[in-house]
Amino acid sequence: MKQPKEIRPAEGKLGILLPGMGAVGTTFIAGCLLARKGLAAPVGSLTQMGTIRVGKRTDLKMPKVNEFLPLAGLNDLVFGGWDLFEDSAYTAAKTAAVLSDAHIEAVKDELEAIRPMKAVFFPEYVRRLRGEHIKTNPSKAALVEEVREDIRRFKKENGLSRCVAVWCGSTESHREPGPVHQSLKALEAGLEANDPLISPSMIYAIACIKEGVGFANGAPNLTVDIPAIWELAREHGVPLSGKDFKTGQTLMKTIIAPGLRARFLGIRGWFSTNILGNRDGEVLDDPENFKSKEVSKLGVLETILHPDKHPELYGDMYHKVRIEYYPPRGDEKEGWDNIDIFGWLGYPMQMKIDFLCRDSILAAPIVLDLALFMDLAQRAGMSGMQEWLSFYFKSPMSAPGLYPENDLFVQLMKLKNMLRWMKGEELITHLGHEYYD
Repeated sequence: MKQPKEIRPAEGKLGILLPGMGAVGTTFIAGCLLARKGLAAPVGSLTQMGTIRVGKRTDLKMPKVNEFLPLAGLNDLVFGGWDLFEDSAYTAAKTAAVLSDAHIEAVKDELEAIRPMKAVFFPEYVRRLRGEHIKTNPSKAALVEEVREDIRRFKKENGLSRCVAVWCGSTESHREPGPVHQSLKALEAGLEANDPLISPSMIYAIACIKEGVGFANGAPNLTVDIPAIWELAREHGVPLSGKDFKTGQTLMKTIIAPGLRARFLGIRGWFSTNILGNRDGEVLDDPENFKSKEVSKLGVLETILHPDKHPELYGDMYHKVRIEYYPPRGDEKEGWDNIDIFGWLGYPMQMKIDFLCRDSILAAPIVLDLALFMDLAQRAGMSGMQEWLSFYFKSPMSAPGLYPENDLFVQLMKLKNMLRWMKGEELITHLGHEYYD
């Protein structure tokens, strides 16, 4: 056994701050409240239900993840955040209509007590939404300070020892990195100059980092995927992760594509379309916001299939992604895929996948796991980009010069090996004669 990493104990209360307290945010909060009352199970959460193998297979040691590591417990979580609407978490959950009335009413009092702080809102980044409960200071530098004050007040009022933040807000309109994103000096000057390339999500991220709060980006926004933010995070010793929660259709791609590649089956085309009717669907109905999501979704297959290494199998693959706003569907998203594949001697075959999923139900356990693992990383002194959390993201951040890993099974191995490393356990490589050692 190697020397374990020094991890500060999870003492006191952990605040989980959510920029965006709509369908995903309130489903996550209500689910945690229900789970800690024993009224529902946190299905889909690796930190709550997962196990991890330790040692050889013959050792038969498979502790639960939350017993293996000093993670914060559900009873120690305190929820807060910001939103464009002033509704309590209870009203927002009723409006989102993701959960049953029975589930919402069972935790009504707790949800009613959670009220969002005023949000940072620039209409050019989310044109399909109106801001009703927003900060009005025209200075972006001043907005950072207002969010920092929100965090300090939230910690004080709730007696918190530490916080993490997970972006659960809407997808922002697409922006390419600009000069203001390339260094911390440029970013600080850009805040003073109200640079238009500094988005609302960046305001939150900058404020969180300066307050020592780790930030996970659950949308395809540029947010923390820029050199200036990496520099700021290193300076303050804060972990970052992102981007874009891997939920419905992309989750299926990262399961199916590795299997096709493993068997060297070719792919001629992969057509994907989604219909959804929640706030996210309304936002993505705008072409500029859809562009952010499209870029996130399209990059997945290339890094799994490596068409440059297998041009005869994947070099001419046609890949198209569509998202359609369809209000009657609400949060019950449908992801439909048509995959044209070919096998031995080039004979064609097809796969069709119709995933009738629930967007926020799939996202909620991701929010929980990210919050707990980001807190763990903070207590272990791990700062900057946390690539080991790529398991949870459609478009995972990666170090400059490295392609992102999108194979779900490789991602899970990397995540669990990081957990083993933190505890000083041997990494699992599947090498050696472990049945006979």
